[in-house]
Amino acid sequence: VQLQASGGGLAQPGGSLRLSCAASGRTFINSAMGWFRQAPGKEREFVAAISWSVGSTVYADSVKGRFTISKGNAKMSVSLQMNSLKPEDTAVYYCVYGGNLVVISTQPGYWGQGTLVTVSS
Repeated sequence: VQLQASGGGLAQPGGSLRLSCAASGRTFINSAMGWFRQAPGKEREFVAAISWSVGSTVYADSVKGRFTISKGNAKMSVSLQMNSLKPEDTAVYYCVYGGNLVVISTQPGYWGQGTLVTVSS
């Protein structure tokens, strides 16, 4: 499975950004896609994920109510809408692919290249 992420960049506190990711290769409809992030000097952490077939979602507490993950228009693609951004959201964001919501939130099987999100005034 190959993952191609796009989006990211610089936003001011309180602003918004949108990340997108498309999966290709040997993907399955009954799978999940999502995002992790790694801030400078910190470990990678789970952000959000969505089950592709059912559309169920799961979020880290730190982003609930501010971030929304959704399926994209293209098959096996997802978007992460990030609103009310905070400086602590600054991180490299990684698109991930996994078997289901439980697995993907702890041990995703596949990782995309990271995309940098910087929140600063």
